[in-house]
Amino acid sequence: MKIIMLGAPGAGKGTQAKKIAAKFNIPHISTGDIFRENIKNQTTLGKKAQKYIDKGLLVPDDLVLELVMERINEPDCKDGYVFDGFPRTIPQAKALDEALKMKNDRMQYAIDVDVPDEVIIRRMAGRRVCPNCGKTYHTETLRPKTEGICDSCGSELILRDDDNPETVKKRLTVYHEQTQPLIDYYKQKGILYSVDGTKDIEEIYNEIVEILTA
Repeated sequence: MKIIMLGAPGAGKGTQAKKIAAKFNIPHISTGDIFRENIKNQTTLGKKAQKYIDKGLLVPDDLVLELVMERINEPDCKDGYVFDGFPRTIPQAKALDEALKMKNDRMQYAIDVDVPDEVIIRRMAGRRVCPNCGKTYHTETLRPKTEGICDSCGSELILRDDDNPETVKKRLTVYHEQTQPLIDYYKQKGILYSVDGTKDIEEIYNEIVEILTA
């Protein structure tokens, strides 16, 4: 079962990707995790990626694809995997298809967690993160027991720069320009399924499971 999760930043695709990976006992693969793992282990590809990341540049598509293909060739991916945050652009999607074709393989599902921009801006503006243990809260939907304080470690919660409404609007603009065209790309391939990302987390999850087990 080879799945791509699509959706704007803050749509909740990462949460669903993790739940789906756990349900079907397949790896949850995000490019961020792959970069971190390779950089930490100082692999040849990791060192190459670090040069770009250190300069604040995007890692080139061919290097991203090389890292991704190396990851999905590992034994734990034999029954499938869930991509979260990859591919991000049409060139990445086409390169992935070509690389899989050479292995007589292909992606099977592209699941779009669809959420309107205004909902995302409101969601992310309310998000609070613990800088110490990384636990996430929300001022409306997931409040800590003591306002502004992490339940787990007692640290003061922060609003990340990434979640600032102006930053979110910029990220959404980039998403609509670069990543949204993937929705049409996978629709033409006949593997696109869309779910309403404004629903409850469990409802969305159940809908995705229905799609994958139909």
